Amino acid sequence: MSGLDLSVVGQKNPERTFKYTWRDAVLYALGVGAQADELPLVYENTPGGIKVLPSYATIARGIAFPRLGNNIFFPRFIHGEELIHLHKPFPSQGEIICFSEVTDIFDKGKAAVIHVKFSGLTKDRDPLFDVKSAFFYLGAGGFGGERGPKSETLVPPEGVAPDFSISYKTTENQAALYRLNGDMNPLHIDPELARKGGQEKPILHGLCSYGFATRAILYGICDGDVSRFKEFKARFTNVVYPGETLTTEGWKDNGRYIIQVRKENVVVLSNAYAIID
Repeated sequence: MSGLDLSVVGQKNPERTFKYTWRDAVLYALGVGAQADELPLVYENTPGGIKVLPSYATIARGIAFPRLGNNIFFPRFIHGEELIHLHKPFPSQGEIICFSEVTDIFDKGKAAVIHVKFSGLTKDRDPLFDVKSAFFYLGAGGFGGERGPKSETLVPPEGVAPDFSISYKTTENQAALYRLNGDMNPLHIDPELARKGGQEKPILHGLCSYGFATRAILYGICDGDVSRFKEFKARFTNVVYPGETLTTEGWKDNGRYIIQVRKENVVVLSNAYAIID
């Protein structure tokens, strides 16, 4: 079982406090490609304060990552899906009460799939965000558990032009910058360890690509207004290398947008949707 403890399912983990300043919010925005002319995301004298990208929830939730057992080998973890839901915009700086719960562990044979719900509250304990993450733990399956339900399949309508399409080029230094937000996995910067991990060279963080997509949705649908951004879910389907261009596209679909992110003709975020106010 590779150290995975099935009894953690349903247990609420201890609350932890995530503290951040406007500098942290700006560092994150730069890490997902924000430019100097995107003043609300990068300039501290913006009226009302810095606007924090909704996907910053993926950084804040990291402080509450649950204990999954003894001798967990994290290089075998693969990020499968991520969903963020915002109850209100992030303050420009402050403290967030974060906690988590492992909601399910499913048996996929060669891997266990671990579903975790993270919650973030303001200091006054008002709901701020919820994040739902799914992780594949390779080599930890085969324990006789349920395989789990099939998720909804979302694909863009065939032959229909997207309602918005925005392309952003990542830089060669994108992963080196993004990792300063807290994900220090050497897979994203050390060429030798990347090759040992089966990659030809260091890859971009999946959540960095997710942040690029969030920026595109913010400008493509929300007119830059973070208060309109309510929910974004995506599945990680391919690797991105620093320097590649990411194109985020969206199609209106019954009160939401079906989202797809690709590098040229290779889809890197799929089965995705966004809900906008």
